[in-house]
Amino acid sequence: MKVLIVDDDPLVCQSLQLLLGKEHDLEVIHIAVNGQEAMELCQNEQPDVILMDIQMPVVNGIESTKRIKEQWPSIQIMMLTTFRDEKNIRLALKAGAAGYLLKSASIENMAQQIRALKAGSTILDADVLKTITEPEKAALEGLTERETDIVELIAQGFSNKEIAEQLFLSVGTVRNMLSVILDKLEFRDRTQLAIYYWQRKQE
Repeated sequence: MKVLIVDDDPLVCQSLQLLLGKEHDLEVIHIAVNGQEAMELCQNEQPDVILMDIQMPVVNGIESTKRIKEQWPSIQIMMLTTFRDEKNIRLALKAGAAGYLLKSASIENMAQQIRALKAGSTILDADVLKTITEPEKAALEGLTERETDIVELIAQGFSNKEIAEQLFLSVGTVRNMLSVILDKLEFRDRTQLAIYYWQRKQE
């Protein structure tokens, strides 16, 4: 079985290659550092399974997954990422990923999971399954769902740049949306926003 690893973290790639290299029926045919490279390798190599990160330069993992599944529907894709938020999980599954594992999870059984994925099973990390089966959070009063996402990330201490990366937005867009949110709620700064968010969570 041919496996393609797509991740811009060299340590992750080396670890996976070492682990999977011990399996007689699995072959890591290539490592790609972004979604664009992954698509080019699919054209030339036709892997059976792809282990795909989400946040990468050039083309991210979700967009790459969508394009690959459109062109090569038989290729099975498992997201392997640090993102466990509902938005990324649902976007990845909607794009066509048949698996979603967190990098924090044990990867000792990665080979078995890859075989199960190739056989047609859906592989979801326990924390991921919990995230998508819990009721979706309602938007904060007066805010859109996306604005609520931004407030939640602000309350968790994320910077504008980190929020932009999480939500696949530009930093400028996050800055503009933050200004709109502050105006809507009549707050001065992000500290007041964070306090407001946690007070609402306790209600």
